[in-house]
Parts: sequence; C-alpha cells; structure tokens
Amino acid sequence: MSKNLQEYWKRNLSLMTVLLVIWALVSYGCSILFVDQLNAIRIGGFPLGFWFAQQGSEIVFVCLIFIYYFRMSKLDKEYDVHE
Repeated sequence: MSKNLQEYWKRNLSLMTVLLVIWALVSYGCSILFVDQLNAIRIGGFPLGFWFAQQGSEIVFVCLIFIYYFRMSKLDKEYDVHE
C-alpha cells in the first residue's frame, strides 16, 4: 500500500473514531449518565432525558452519517480516490 493510501486510511479511521465517540457520548451520556440533570428540563410535557433516550441519539446518528458523507467526499477528492 502506498504512503498516500496509508495516510488516507489513517484520516478515514480518525474521522470515524471521532464521530463514533460523539455518538457514544450523546447516546450513553445524555440518556443514561446525565438523565437526572436533563429530566429537570421539560419539552412537550416530557422530560428532556426521555427525548434523548428515545429520539436524540437517533437524530444525532443520522446527522453524523451526513457529516461522514460530506467529509469523506472531500477526503476522497483530496486523495484522488473518488469515483
């Protein structure tokens, strides 16, 4: 594997690691670890911790998919491995 492709995969794995850590922090942190603090805030009559546990982590996950797509498109063009 050429040095250029090794750098490409290194940056790809770094991006995936950062995005997965963000998702883990949101899904576990907001819906499990910080649920008591978030439940003090209410949205639509329901505690905010409930919203994060039910929809928040999925919404963040979908947003992270789009971020990954756009960042990888840019990275693919930068390393000339785009289709």
